[in-house]
Amino acid sequence: MQVIFKILRQAGNAAPQVKSYELEVEYGNTILDCLNKIKWEQDGTLAFRKNCRNTICGSCAMGINGRSALACKENVGSEIKQLYGTNNLTNGMIPEITIAPMGNMPVIKDLVVDMSSFWDQLEAVKPYVSTDAKLPEREFLQTPQERLKIDQNGNCIMCGACYSACNAREVNPEFVGPHALAKAYRLVADNRDGEAESRLKEYNKGTQGVWGCTRCFNCNTVCPMEVAPLDQITKIKQEILADKEVENSRQIRHRQVLVELVKQGGWIDERAFGLQVVGNYLRDVRGLLSIAPLGLRMLARGKFPLFFEPSEGTAQVKALIESVQALKE
Repeated sequence: MQVIFKILRQAGNAAPQVKSYELEVEYGNTILDCLNKIKWEQDGTLAFRKNCRNTICGSCAMGINGRSALACKENVGSEIKQLYGTNNLTNGMIPEITIAPMGNMPVIKDLVVDMSSFWDQLEAVKPYVSTDAKLPEREFLQTPQERLKIDQNGNCIMCGACYSACNAREVNPEFVGPHALAKAYRLVADNRDGEAESRLKEYNKGTQGVWGCTRCFNCNTVCPMEVAPLDQITKIKQEILADKEVENSRQIRHRQVLVELVKQGGWIDERAFGLQVVGNYLRDVRGLLSIAPLGLRMLARGKFPLFFEPSEGTAQVKALIESVQALKE
């Protein structure tokens, strides 16, 4: 069958341009097969990364029809079915598949991006097991149950798909990214690591660590290895919230106050929420001053809620939350 591949091409700082290539392909051909065919038969200047061709190395991650994916894993038939609702087009229409470089990283050429920030942010979480003890006489051993805690994270092939699709990274260059935090939880959960406490303090800092995640779920959606980075980030948050020694940051208060206010009223009393989270229960003068202009503007425009009325079913909501909390404990 005939398929048109529309590839976003770019060299350095030049403006990107879409170039189309028409190919005779089979439904089972991978996107990487098709890119190879374009390069070998039509345009030898097309640049893209590849290596294993077997969903192991992660080299061929790119944008395929608007999502980050591995070119060696996705095939023509599945892409056409996803775009057109069927992989059996008989109306004479030639299907189109769009290929682009990954996001959140500058383009070097065509589908090749500069992954320096990706690796730098990974290094920022110290992605290696560290122990403060002297070297033992024999290796550190793990039980199957201990190993099971980190198996999912170990599946990460560092392809960059989650980093490319991350909304938080797009707007916040300080955020380390879902790939780094997924690796970070592996170290927090690894019983051989001796720095879990100091790691949690680092991951708790501002919006650079776990609290910079916007929970958009994109990383889970695009991960080709089902590492589920968002799930790993959530696990780190739970570790932070459970650690009594971790500094009481605004991010921690945000989570705790939200739960407590919902328990009290069924939904959030916005007046108390701002004072308790940003103002730290009236103890943070700088925080209070930062929200004062907003409060005054809301008052002037009649948008400041003067009263709070609990929602229906508040008692049931409170009982449900307390049951979940008791179950965790």
